[in-house]
Amino acid sequence: MPLFVILMLFFDIDYSQGSSILPSCALRRRFHLNGMHKSGDVILGGLFEVHYTSVFPKLTFTSEPSEHICQGFDPPGFRHAMTMAFAIEEINKNPTLLPNVTLGYSLYDNCATLVIGFSAALSLASGQEEQFLPQEKCSGGPPVLGIVGDSFSTFSIATSDVIGLFRLPIVSYFATCSCLSDRRRFPSFFRTIPSDTFQVHAMIQILKRFGWMWAGLLVSDDDYGLHVAQSFQSELTQSGLGCLAYTEILPWGDNPSELRRIVEGMKKSTARVVIVFGHQINMIQLMEEVSLFLQNVTGLQWMASEAWASAAVLQTPRLMPYLGGTLGIAIRRGDILGLRDFLLSTQPGNSSNNQNTMIRQFWEHTFQCRFAPPPVDWQEARGALCSGEEDLESVQTEFLDVSNLRPEYNIYKAVYALAHALDDMLQCQPGRGPFSGHSCASLQKLEAWQLMYYLEKVNFTIPFGDHVSFDENGDALPIYDIMNWLWLPDGGVQVLNVGVVKKTASGGEELILNEEKIFWNFNNNQPPRSVCSETCNPGTRMARKKGQPVCCFDCVPCSEGKISNKTNSVECFSCPEDFWSSPRRDRCIPKTTEFLSYHEPLGVCLTTASLLGTCICTAVLGIFTYHRSTPMVRANNSELSFLILVSLKLCFLCSLLFIGRPRLWTCQLRHAVFGISFVLCVSCILVKTMVVLAVFKASKPGGGTYLKWFGAVQQRGTVFALTCVQAAICTVWIVTASPVPHKNTQYHNDKIVYECVVGSTVGFAVLLGYIGLLAIISFLLAFLGRNLPDNFNEAKLITFSMLIFCAVWVAFVPAYINSPGKYADAVEVFAILASSFGLLMALFGPKCYVILLRPERNTKKAIMSRGTAKC
Repeated sequence: MPLFVILMLFFDIDYSQGSSILPSCALRRRFHLNGMHKSGDVILGGLFEVHYTSVFPKLTFTSEPSEHICQGFDPPGFRHAMTMAFAIEEINKNPTLLPNVTLGYSLYDNCATLVIGFSAALSLASGQEEQFLPQEKCSGGPPVLGIVGDSFSTFSIATSDVIGLFRLPIVSYFATCSCLSDRRRFPSFFRTIPSDTFQVHAMIQILKRFGWMWAGLLVSDDDYGLHVAQSFQSELTQSGLGCLAYTEILPWGDNPSELRRIVEGMKKSTARVVIVFGHQINMIQLMEEVSLFLQNVTGLQWMASEAWASAAVLQTPRLMPYLGGTLGIAIRRGDILGLRDFLLSTQPGNSSNNQNTMIRQFWEHTFQCRFAPPPVDWQEARGALCSGEEDLESVQTEFLDVSNLRPEYNIYKAVYALAHALDDMLQCQPGRGPFSGHSCASLQKLEAWQLMYYLEKVNFTIPFGDHVSFDENGDALPIYDIMNWLWLPDGGVQVLNVGVVKKTASGGEELILNEEKIFWNFNNNQPPRSVCSETCNPGTRMARKKGQPVCCFDCVPCSEGKISNKTNSVECFSCPEDFWSSPRRDRCIPKTTEFLSYHEPLGVCLTTASLLGTCICTAVLGIFTYHRSTPMVRANNSELSFLILVSLKLCFLCSLLFIGRPRLWTCQLRHAVFGISFVLCVSCILVKTMVVLAVFKASKPGGGTYLKWFGAVQQRGTVFALTCVQAAICTVWIVTASPVPHKNTQYHNDKIVYECVVGSTVGFAVLLGYIGLLAIISFLLAFLGRNLPDNFNEAKLITFSMLIFCAVWVAFVPAYINSPGKYADAVEVFAILASSFGLLMALFGPKCYVILLRPERNTKKAIMSRGTAKC
């Protein structure tokens, strides 16, 4: 839709055939806007909040529409407008910037009302001539080449939605809504203040710095607040740095019941930090309720958005008990040299027209006077008549306070950005321009979109050193000051700059904060704690409370075998296989190892018994060697007796292989040595038994043939053959399925039981079965020869020794199967030692008794006489 048609609809234009040749347009009704104007070659527009609010009369169907009335003059808002006028005056005096062009301005007051701000924007875009010819107006430049404003995000959205269709540049100094970065919807919108996206990130960085994970969020009921609420919730959730205890929307206008409900919710909440993205009027209304209903409540830490972080109207003795210590994100402060002198030169003049009504209103507000008729209808005129010669320096007014220029600094940069864009455009050389056919734009036929092309590319440094440029979304370089409200002992207020947050080269946010300068409005002058749940220490994990935000949780101890080594762990982690959780579950410690050790009492006892048995065998061997020529030793093949003693000694020593930390070689040798040693011993006993029976048979008539099968060579061969069978079994077992050391964690979770797995259960069973077979045969043969004459009574000893041997190993099997870990090794060692001691004592105890204590019986005559007498 052409701009002309839009303006016809909005301005209620009367389109009539005023001429037979050319039609004309006439305004039926003019907007009575509060403004300030100055002529020039190029006009820049401005939209500012010079009044807090406006009142519209009630309309009826019969009455003519009447004008609104703006109320509540705002001296800082008027200073904003005068800052733009000052910047234009400064540019006009600059010989290097736009040297042949004089800038003018048309500045309007939006009265903090959308419809007034929108009307003013359209007036700037189209002009307010009483009558014009459309054909003539279709050529030439627009009334203004650019607009500085608006201060509200909602106003900027409404204005840009319409004016942006025609690419008229709008440079805002205070609209921060992130939605305005949408280049497809707002192609001609620029701003010298960072987007709310960056402000939200800055707020989250401050929350992270002080560990505030539980906060309340209050936002204004407009595009500015609603977009922030959505963005803040999303960013806070994604960062995982905290959650919102509540989110409330501050109402517009007089709504005490809703404000009281919000204040009651703040009072009940456990959140000690309150973040407010709202305007000054929102905070004024809110703090009225806070001062009434939170008189007995202290300990709230306020965080302010840029819209009220420097609001002097809130820094009063009545509100500072609540707002003292406030941390705020503020627009970057700047120094504008010469601005105060320019403000002091403000004069209302003697003109009775409405060209500079804002100055006249400021004068009436400051000096509490009124001008002679025609009256200024923007506020109630009262007091004496204004002369226009009053001295500004004689009164105290916020208008002259230039100590904390923040929005003004953005306005200053916005005006310079438009001026630099226009200067770059005018320096274009014909034939080298950026437009079709390499053409350049001319001041006489300038189109707004042509200026926007250059505005997108501005890159300059203002006289005070700050760099100005716009990114692809029309946003300025993001940087904010961090402010802190210091409540002085005398009741005064000082706003301190305690840090800065800015965008880094990598695209992140850098927070620089001087914590030593921050004033905290608490008894200990320390930052408060604001958490829904206390921190979960290492050794515990967070378990979210059902139906509550993620910041509200219980701390659950980690289960056995799992740990958490940092605070606020979401889950516990299992320790590696060889490690176990410490008692506090905060670290993994090596598992205690368990095996049959030489250092524990059981190991010491078994080792002692093994060495004792070895020593006894050595002693018996020594006795037999010393008395080897006596009948007691020589009877029934002394060579087998010596061989049995050697094998028993090996049996005692092999038990030591079961003690100590299992290794591959000990696991392989322990059963092999044990099996071969016992087979050697039992096979000697078996051969000895067979020899006893053969001698007995040979003593009878016709029994001589038995002895030829049991000579010394045959005895050695039998023992060797039987032992080789066991050696073969062990070899096959080790080669096919060798016993190996194994770390067993099934018995105890917190222990590693080192043991030797047999590898092949069949191999182990065959080994034991072979020993058992030989033992049973020896026992049966010895039992058959138990009633032989006394000179052959060694069969009784063999019978008794085999009975002990078999009983031990029969009991061993169930005990071994049911004993875990090191106790299985202890059972096997005990069985080895018990059976070895049984054989040693049963076979050699009586003989040593005779040799050592009854030597008179150790003679051939004594032995033969006992046998003859008995026969």
